[in-house]
Parts: sequence; structure tokens; C-alpha cells
Amino acid sequence: MNDWQKRITLNPEQCGGRPCIRGLRIRVIDILDLLATGLSHDEILEELPDLEKEDIQAALKYASHKLDHPVITA
Repeated sequence: MNDWQKRITLNPEQCGGRPCIRGLRIRVIDILDLLATGLSHDEILEELPDLEKEDIQAALKYASHKLDHPVITA
């Protein structure tokens, strides 16, 4: 397991089972949305002080991993 994978938690009883950061109620999508609005990593860390720099990287790696899947065509 990669280091970033240890930071992503899935708990069906928390945040509707959506992927979160280290068991916190901060969802991966929350971080992605903040990045999409143009906030810098430092601004996100100010906005969400429980986050660590590596959490933002983990959210990006998680999203990249989820989108990079093989497509089988017939």
C-alpha cells in the first residue's frame, strides 16, 4: 500500500461512505472542489487546519487512481 492510500479512509457510517482524509469529516471531494475553485495548497491548509500537506497530495492521487482505469472494448 502506498503512503497516500493510508491517508484515505472509507467508512460507510461517515460522510455517506465517501472517501475521507484520515478518518476526519473532510471528504476527498471537498479538497478537489477547493482546488478547482483556485485555492492554493496553503490556502486550503488555512481553511481546513486539521489537514496536512500530504493529505492534499493523497486526495489528488486518489482521484487520479480512480480515473485511470482500463477500458475494455469489444
